Amino acid sequence: MPLDDNRKCWVSKCEEIASRFEKSYTLKFRGKISLEDKNKGLIFNIQKFSLHDGPGIRTTVFMKGCPLSCKWCSNPESIKPYPELMTHDIKCIRCGKCVEACPQEAIKVIDDLRRVDRSKCNLCMDCVKVCPSGALQQSGSYISLDELVAEVEKDRLFYLNSGGGVTFSGGEPLLQWEFIREALRRCKEQGLHTVLDTTGCASWDIMERVLDYVDLVLYDVKHIDPDKHREYTGVDNQLIMDNAVKTTAKVRTWLRIPVIPGFNDSEADIRRIVEFGKELSIEKISLLPYHAFGEHKYESLGRDYPWKGTQPPPEEYIQQLQEIVETCGLAVTVGS
Repeated sequence: MPLDDNRKCWVSKCEEIASRFEKSYTLKFRGKISLEDKNKGLIFNIQKFSLHDGPGIRTTVFMKGCPLSCKWCSNPESIKPYPELMTHDIKCIRCGKCVEACPQEAIKVIDDLRRVDRSKCNLCMDCVKVCPSGALQQSGSYISLDELVAEVEKDRLFYLNSGGGVTFSGGEPLLQWEFIREALRRCKEQGLHTVLDTTGCASWDIMERVLDYVDLVLYDVKHIDPDKHREYTGVDNQLIMDNAVKTTAKVRTWLRIPVIPGFNDSEADIRRIVEFGKELSIEKISLLPYHAFGEHKYESLGRDYPWKGTQPPPEEYIQQLQEIVETCGLAVTVGS
């Protein structure tokens, strides 16, 4: 398929994703993610001195927007492909400036508490601009290629001394594939080690073009069963599995398994994923035990946390899962 047609198909897919979100948000932000302008990308964080996103000391760039909607997601601000409003009530000083600034009258102070009516909010971010305490925050901002590469370059010395580099994560970085492909190309030109952390949920034509500038892929496999995968993540896993086969044939790959209680934490589920990885001759498997560190973010975004009350798997059980991986003859790490 020609690149232009492929890009149009991916734009269409992004609009399909956007259509799942609230109409008032979609109308304002659909199409504003950096699909037409490959020189700008939408990010929600740049994490320096990262030790768990590939070898060595790394800078991890978190791209915003994801085709999956995993019920346990620890970065819910990464899912929607446009800037969002996050609230931090503990920082609110009740100054009322946000109430005055909001053109939609979506913010009120009731019983000495600031309330945001998200059904009225159009994400203009005027409230964020006037908030003196950081109680209102915009999650997601646009960055140019020049700005991003310059930021990554600042820690070159750490990369060289540790065997590190830059990692593109998300969300799903491939949702903004033109931007990250060019960013990866520039990083490679500068001699930096590059990593792509991906769900693999993208057209292979797109993925293959991005992998030309990738040294290592961190590939998430959440479940082998397509029905259960669809129920808990919102998408089928056939494309993901097919791309895993093609990716491992092209680029050095580590398989990452989020260990999620009630979803894929049985020994049988883990064994099936490990056996799939062994067939692909992957280099290593990383077990990523579930944690609830992102739960407070759901409240900040005005959403309910679907996995509320779920406890992390016991350390002893994770050790048992490690042994399963080792008995299959594969290297295994926990948490990285």
